[in-house]
Amino acid sequence: MKKSMNYSLTVMGLVMLAIGLHFVMAAGAPQGVMKTLPYVLIGLGCGVFGHGMGNIIAHKAVKNAPEIERQIEIDRKDERNMAIACRSKAEAYDVMIYAYSALLLAFVLMGTDTAVVLLLVCAYLFVAGCGIYYRFKYEKEM
Repeated sequence: MKKSMNYSLTVMGLVMLAIGLHFVMAAGAPQGVMKTLPYVLIGLGCGVFGHGMGNIIAHKAVKNAPEIERQIEIDRKDERNMAIACRSKAEAYDVMIYAYSALLLAFVLMGTDTAVVLLLVCAYLFVAGCGIYYRFKYEKEM
């Protein structure tokens, strides 16, 4: 990723974090979406900031060591490492499908609000649909 993009992500993350914290401090009795928006902004801000800052630190760490940077690039593009990453993602997907369906069942049995359960069902079906889509896509390619 480009250097300017990393700095932009870092600043954007800090801004989102600051806005979220401001909303938390300023809101007396939040209603509707303002109950969750500040915390979503704080979470996204922390994630975006961490990603940008991590890239900046990683770039500075290997800045004066071109042989280490070249070795990292070779490791990143290595077929064995790519196959391991793909297989681990596939196993995690398989585990996630069962864990997510058990969680959905537990929420339904606990009598959780219908809107929450429907949101989780939509997310579950989206992930399962993506799995089916990529399955068909890769079957056509291979």
